[in-house]
This record gives sequence, structure tokens and C-alpha cells, in this order.
Amino acid sequence: MGALFILIIVVLIFLFAAIRVVREYERGVIFRLGRLVGAKGPGLFFVIPFIDQLVKVDLRVMTMDVPKQELITRDNVPVTVDAVVYFRVMNSEEAVTKVENYILATSLISQTTLRSVVGQSELDELLIHRDKINESLQKIIDEKTDPWGIKVSAVEIKEVTLPEELKRAMARQAETERERRAKIINAEGEFQAAEKLSQAAKIIAENPIALQLRYLQTLSDISAENATTIVFPLPLEFIKAFAFPEKKEG
Repeated sequence: MGALFILIIVVLIFLFAAIRVVREYERGVIFRLGRLVGAKGPGLFFVIPFIDQLVKVDLRVMTMDVPKQELITRDNVPVTVDAVVYFRVMNSEEAVTKVENYILATSLISQTTLRSVVGQSELDELLIHRDKINESLQKIIDEKTDPWGIKVSAVEIKEVTLPEELKRAMARQAETERERRAKIINAEGEFQAAEKLSQAAKIIAENPIALQLRYLQTLSDISAENATTIVFPLPLEFIKAFAFPEKKEG
């Protein structure tokens, strides 16, 4: 009886050691006596205790922060840049057998690629055309990690930190640019006003009665403001009619 009980206990321990459960988002890479057998999962399966070794690999998209990198752009501007990388394991067998630690390896590749790409870009490209730089980073990192069974889906530059002196210089430049635009707009307004006045003068010269109508319009505007004093401009022809005639010598 005692021997049977011990045998049952050993069988149960063997079964518990042989049963493996892998979740839906995982794969189990099995090594048998050091040799790769393959990847299994998801679900329930059995392994040979003390002979098979199981390594679980997460297949979900991982988010990895790239530490801040201090570098110099192509136009010799010192900046500090950090980014975030989105990647996932596409081939669990290669991720285990081709690289020692695929997460650490992807992080280091991302850092060196970020320094290289940003160092070849100018500051204006880094600030304005960031999407283009993100696409370039994603393509390069994905090509380098593809032999490891890793798929890099996106790379986003989070922040670009500039020196304080450069920020103040850029602020002064932006203020000067706004002043220049304001002066141009003001000059264009003056030019248009002068052009309209020139056209009005030509019309009045051709039709003198238009000046009298303008006088009447001005008087109407003044009277609407409840003014106590009204200055009425008289036409020069009207004044000449009442002027004394010049005496003739003779």
C-alpha cells in the first residue's frame, strides 16, 4: 500500500511538471536537451520534465522609451532628444535563439539610430518635418531588428530640448519677423489708400460738382453728431463772384 501511494504521488508530481499553459498573447519556445523543438501555444500542452526547457515569449506590442540623447545636428546646434518605440515579436523562435535579450538589443539599436538620424538632420527639419524623421527611424530600426523576429511598427520623437540661449534667439527672430510683416501690411494699406485717393481726385477733376456733393455729405455727418459749430466750406467760384472788380488804369 505504501509503495502504491508513493507511486501515485510521483505520477502526480510528474503530471504537474509536464503540464504547461500558455496564454493567448504568448508562445512557448521548447528546447529538448538544448535543441530547439519549436514554439507551442496558446493553450494547454505537455513537456517532458527535466528534459524539456520552456521559454515564454510575449507577443503583445511593447512600448519602450528611448533615453534622452545629447547630440549635435548637421547645422551644429546642440539638442537633447528622446523618443518612444513601439514593437512586437513576430517570430518567437528567432527572438529567443538569434539574440540574447531582444528587448535590450532593440533599445540599444534605437538609441544609436536616433543619434545617427538626428545628427544628419538640420534643426528646422527636426522641428518642422518630424514625421519624416519618425518614418526614417522606424524603417532603419525595423530593418536592423528583422533578423531577430522583431517588427517595429512606429517610432515617435517625444521631445526636442534646445539650449536657453537658442530659445531666446529664436524668440527674438520670431518677434522681428512679426514686426516686418506688420510694416509690410501697413505699407500695403497706405499704398492702396493713396491709389484710391488718386482715383478719387481724377473723378473730382472731371466732375467738379462731385466735390460739392462731398461737402454736403460732410455737413450731414457733422449735424448727426449734435455739433454746436458747423464750418461750411465755400467754393472758390462763389467767393470770386462777390469780389470787387479790379480798377483799370487809364
